[in-house]
Amino acid sequence: MTLLLSAVAAALPAASTKRDAPNLPFSTKGRDILDSNGDIFHYKGTNWPGHQEIMIPEGLQHASVAEIVAWIPKFGLNSVRMTFAIEMIDDIYSNNTSQTLEKSVVNALGQENGTLVLEQILENNPQFTNETTRLEVWDAVAKELADQGVILHLDNHVSKAFWCCGDDDGNGWFGEKYFNVDNWIRGWSFISSHARENWPTFASVGLRNELRKATTSEPVDWYTWYVHMTAAADAVHEAAPDALIFFSGLSYDTYIDPIPLGKTLNGTAGTATANKTATFVPSNFAWEDKIVLELHKYDFEVTQNSCPTFKANWYKQGFQAVNASDPATQYLFPVAITEWGFIQNGTYWNQTTYNKCLIEMVEDYRVSWMQWEISGSFYLQTRPNRTPNTIQGPEEFWGLLNYKWDAVRDPVTVENSLDKMIAALD
Repeated sequence: MTLLLSAVAAALPAASTKRDAPNLPFSTKGRDILDSNGDIFHYKGTNWPGHQEIMIPEGLQHASVAEIVAWIPKFGLNSVRMTFAIEMIDDIYSNNTSQTLEKSVVNALGQENGTLVLEQILENNPQFTNETTRLEVWDAVAKELADQGVILHLDNHVSKAFWCCGDDDGNGWFGEKYFNVDNWIRGWSFISSHARENWPTFASVGLRNELRKATTSEPVDWYTWYVHMTAAADAVHEAAPDALIFFSGLSYDTYIDPIPLGKTLNGTAGTATANKTATFVPSNFAWEDKIVLELHKYDFEVTQNSCPTFKANWYKQGFQAVNASDPATQYLFPVAITEWGFIQNGTYWNQTTYNKCLIEMVEDYRVSWMQWEISGSFYLQTRPNRTPNTIQGPEEFWGLLNYKWDAVRDPVTVENSLDKMIAALD
């Protein structure tokens, strides 16, 4: 892998070549994801954001769809987590005239910069025109992923299209300013059906990214989580019965242990959910063999913990789901780490114990993962609590690719992190 990355570090990826994707559909059995042949499958993927203001996958002003997709197998990955905004689906239902590529880009970036970026997108991707819709761009990306044998995992990152995530940003909890639950479920029904019919390697969905506290929302509790997450899962399963359904936890998806432990999911005293309870019992649902639990792990906590301490602490957040020998585990589920990562600068990978311990945990527990992220830059990034809160064309120093999306950002980090995460499952 090191020699391969060194060879491609200064060049564009080769033209796409047809690869055989894993056998779909997937299902689950106990702690494992199985392909249609009954063989165990692990997601070894990256994230490709498409949930921000323009509502199309990032990077198309720098490279073609085919060139970007080609990097995924070149890195040795088999899948990609594509993030989207419910706002994109809301605009389809309302017949919003801003769905064209031209209007999406210009509305987000302004007339001058938007026109320039639009010209760059069209130059790199001549199959598109000014009138191409956002959904048609997504269709083209999905087709290319299929052509190159890459599994597509679709993640609902936000409702309102902008950067995720922050406390009280309107996108974090059911009923918050931008998080209309009915629209969210409607959005899942629409996009799941569309993906089933049009995206050949569409395999799974993540119902909602990084649920978190909000001061103006429905009660923030496990009972509320249960009611809405299972309703969304019902909608997905009805529209796309073959898709796996990933359930995220609470507090920025850092824990989900009440589900494998079979705990009572309580409401909150003094609120609309007071005295209400539920238990997540897999056999109660038509999608019993489609459930995957997802967790996120970044290096934001104690950064020099020994690996035994790191693994013991994190195990209690939900990894009981893969351990049949734990007497506290009531239900076995596959677990996927759908976000992990850090700055790609050649040194940070070795400055804390996070990278080493994460690799050990993947090897110990044999769980799927998706690195954050492939993107070298963004069209635009809006963060409500930052000054300035909107930046056009910012660089993403955590990205596997460089600013122009035409080379590996840092082969040293890839060799010591991504390659070893892949090897942990191989």
